[in-house]
Amino acid sequence: ESIRLPRTLLAILVGASLAVCGAAIQGLFRNPLADPGLIGVSGGAALAAVSVIVLGETLLAGMVELLGPYSLMLAAFGGGFVTTLLVSRIATGRYGTSIHLMLLAGIAVNVITGAGLGMFSFMANDSQLRTLTFWTMGSLSGATWSTVLAVTPVILLVLVWLPASAKSLNALLLGESEARHLGVNVNRVKKRVILIAALGVGASVAVSGMIGFVGLVVPHLVRMTLGPDHRYLLPASALLGALFLLVADMGARTLMAPAEVPIGLITAAIGGPFFIALIVARGRSASL
Repeated sequence: ESIRLPRTLLAILVGASLAVCGAAIQGLFRNPLADPGLIGVSGGAALAAVSVIVLGETLLAGMVELLGPYSLMLAAFGGGFVTTLLVSRIATGRYGTSIHLMLLAGIAVNVITGAGLGMFSFMANDSQLRTLTFWTMGSLSGATWSTVLAVTPVILLVLVWLPASAKSLNALLLGESEARHLGVNVNRVKKRVILIAALGVGASVAVSGMIGFVGLVVPHLVRMTLGPDHRYLLPASALLGALFLLVADMGARTLMAPAEVPIGLITAAIGGPFFIALIVARGRSASL
């Protein structure tokens, strides 16, 4: 019970966080193809966290000593925030945000972070390498009461704060100039949503590693059912995201028992074909 309950709670928290952050990023960029993993947020968060795992006893020892159990989470948040800002800056021009540029920037950032992760894997010793291998594929096996307690306040803040931006995100669906006419401070909304989404993704990556496609698949399924209104989309995405990751974790534990499949492989196996189908559908509707 002391192992299962924290793991269940962590799956609920991480699933809800990734899904609601995905829905908010999609609303911000006005495109259902935007996802924390695809635009490099998860990769940036992972690279910063891996640097703490590998260099925590040497170069970053002072930081780890100072921040204690929060060092991994804060590093992941910092990495996610910097990459989100970078991708947003590259993709945004005089006429708003270009989805093509955003996806291209995301691919470039993922290549760079992938190279960084490879370098840290090369530098790691045997015990660190085992941690890294499982961690970069996503896993909830390290769930303890201390990790749950560390991440709960952050994720609850994200789950309350993002839905509070629902009306502004609804206005942004009409376009940035239209949103400004409706009295929305577009730049402030962008900064706020980017900051909170990076915080949510950073916290999630810090405790579960890289779990892809939750932020893409879940909001899209909710949008197909409930429509694009963020007042309903954001809370419903959080609920379905929690359920989705709970089921995926059950699969991770039971598919090859007693061995455990990394949960990121399961979400990728579901999300990859879904993403291809989504691109094909959008290509056919000629809206990309």
